[in-house]
Amino acid sequence: MPTRIARLAALCDKPERLMLGRMSGTSLDGLDLALCRVIGHGKATRAELLHAVTDPYGAEDRARLRALTFGETVSLRGLTIAHAWLAEGHARSVLAALESWGVAPDQVDCLASHGQTLYHAPESWQEPGGSGAAQSATLQIGDGDRLAVGTGILTVSDFRQKELAGGGQGAPLAPYAEALLFGGAASPRILLNLGGIANFNWLPAAQDNHVPVCGDTGPGNTLLDLAVRRCFPEREEGYDRDGGLAGAGQVNQPLLARLKDHPYFKLPCPKSTGQETFGETYLEQALATLPDGGRGIAPEHLLATLTRLSAETVAETLRREISDLRGVEIYTSGGGARNGTLMRWLAEALPELQWRESASLGLPPDFKEAMLFAVLANETLCGEGFPARGDGRPIGFGKISFPD
Repeated sequence: MPTRIARLAALCDKPERLMLGRMSGTSLDGLDLALCRVIGHGKATRAELLHAVTDPYGAEDRARLRALTFGETVSLRGLTIAHAWLAEGHARSVLAALESWGVAPDQVDCLASHGQTLYHAPESWQEPGGSGAAQSATLQIGDGDRLAVGTGILTVSDFRQKELAGGGQGAPLAPYAEALLFGGAASPRILLNLGGIANFNWLPAAQDNHVPVCGDTGPGNTLLDLAVRRCFPEREEGYDRDGGLAGAGQVNQPLLARLKDHPYFKLPCPKSTGQETFGETYLEQALATLPDGGRGIAPEHLLATLTRLSAETVAETLRREISDLRGVEIYTSGGGARNGTLMRWLAEALPELQWRESASLGLPPDFKEAMLFAVLANETLCGEGFPARGDGRPIGFGKISFPD
């Protein structure tokens, strides 16, 4: 059998590769799988989606992940076991999807695994009881070695660590792949992902001297889903379908003002955040500042206020970071792109933009991030790396796990 280095060299020599991207975001709705044909590397990279599916988490699995993700304290034993448990479950999902598509595992060149983010702390923070040295860290679970062994497919995983090590934020990473696929176009573009956390990527026109700008704007769907679970526990889907609940409510302006008073919204890009910052504690603290502790706010009014928060913080970030938005095309993706109320308020706040779905770029909104992680893995294996946002040194993302 050829050595592992020889196998990697042979993989890189192929003109195109079959890459399976997998993504599970902060919404905890399930595992997105995107089988892609990726041609070339670097600025010559092209990606084509062949098959895609979402394997939804069951209620018990979702509750287990939510306890790890949103809990202030977690069991060390439970966390350790979950790292293996999630990988083994995802391996079964991968094999089931490949079988349904009529694709054998040995036909797939690489599995690109984002994992499940449990905690994201990109800014300087003080470790309790520590020396006082600033730290920056992130944690995703879903062991890459178990995925490789369980599927028989070469796996690239744990993408975010290297960018943090290079002085960056560790998120969002999708803009690196978007720049390969869509950078240098004749006209400027914005790619906006409305996931649990909303993020954007500004790609200036080829002839412009401006540099790309990207970052997390703040909460996308994470607070909306939290409010639905709290106020409408009977809703099995656990989210505001089409934004109908928010659309029936009225924005509570005092609460909106309290929510927008968070210092994160004033930080310049690049920046990143997560549900650790914009979660239940953040919402409870804002409600507590109201005269009645927010008890008088009807559920639909709460959802309207949180949806307005997402819309306004996206719009205000784009206006602050991009000098001229006139006629710019913006391509939306993520679960929020299906929220009619959120999209209506975004369009009203940013009327000069030309609104499109990411599908018109060949990136279906529900599978865009899974596809982009396949592209990141392709560049890690076969490209020359990316300039890190921190110190500019070329870096590749992810750890490589062989199945043997």
